[in-house]
Amino acid sequence: MSGGVTTPAGFRAAGVTAGIKASGRPDLALVVNDGPGQTAAAVFTRNKVKAAPVLWSQQVMTTGTLKAVVLNSGGANACTGPEGFQTAHATAEKVAEVLQCGAIDVAVCSTGLIGAQLPRDAVLAGVEKAAAALDATPDAGLAAATAIMTTDTVAKQAVATGEGWSVGGLTKGAGMIAPSMATMLSVLTTDAAVDAATLDRALRAAVRVSFDRLDVDGSMSTNDTVVVLASAASGVTPSEQELTAAMTEVAKDLARQMQADAEGVTKRITVRVTGAASEDDAVVIARTVARDSLVKTALFGSDPNWGRVAAAAGYADADLDPEKLDVTINGVTLCRGGVAAEDRALADLSGEDVLVEVALGLGSGEAEILTTDLSHAYVEENSAYSS
Repeated sequence: MSGGVTTPAGFRAAGVTAGIKASGRPDLALVVNDGPGQTAAAVFTRNKVKAAPVLWSQQVMTTGTLKAVVLNSGGANACTGPEGFQTAHATAEKVAEVLQCGAIDVAVCSTGLIGAQLPRDAVLAGVEKAAAALDATPDAGLAAATAIMTTDTVAKQAVATGEGWSVGGLTKGAGMIAPSMATMLSVLTTDAAVDAATLDRALRAAVRVSFDRLDVDGSMSTNDTVVVLASAASGVTPSEQELTAAMTEVAKDLARQMQADAEGVTKRITVRVTGAASEDDAVVIARTVARDSLVKTALFGSDPNWGRVAAAAGYADADLDPEKLDVTINGVTLCRGGVAAEDRALADLSGEDVLVEVALGLGSGEAEILTTDLSHAYVEENSAYSS
């Protein structure tokens, strides 16, 4: 990997084993902004059932500044009541203690099984361990990315560079992924000198066309969080357009890594809609096709069943004229004007990448959604998942 959250200047990270996971694998990460600037922005799940760390982090993000983000795997700390919120608060206080800052300067993120209390003592001891291991090396960034993995099989990092400044990032996510602004846990860092309002706009613009366009299973998490920290250590102030472009590049890279590592994945599917009446309509139709179980199972079986795609597009809550509908799968137009076109046997789905194109002929709106197939392995993994 080319780098991650420690690539931009002014950041240190660590990933350690705190004893949260029964497996004994790494389970707590810490990312610290050493400044001189400490602006920050974040977006969170829209699920009405929000985990305790989300509720805590939403509060601290009202300041537009952060010193650190602490993340744990091995437990979501969701649906855990007052005790769970107290654990999130205590975690932030422990980070504040070891970094000599305020608890309001610390965001908290958790991932794992919903409904179980985190072992608070283990988490707090893990914070001390992580603080002692903080480093600005690439290995430290990788350790942090590794410590937040749950059903992920590989750590996920990305970097984009500007002229004298950069953006780095890490993420985790393999299941319970559907557009809700974030769809996982992610920390982005930049050494650009940028104010909080600009950073917030850039983050939201980047998320809208990256993480928001990844839909593995239509299941919205209680814990989704994306946080960006800006250190100003480069001394460079890029334009908002340049910052947004770099953050979008990193976010799209991370989204595709999550798609490639999704639970039970055998096909990486892109659903591209063009000619919609608006971009919003294009997103709705692409998302509907991407979530449709019959489409996903057909593609798992390497079956170019365009009829299932057409049916899914037709029940989406968006404008569609069936007489203008074209469906193309891996370059072969199988449906033109709402009726059969080329021989479906010509569409080769033997590889891992599948492009489903839906052309509507109504306007200039277009959008892409990244998804995966629905495989035996996905069902088996999620029927057995309990930790």
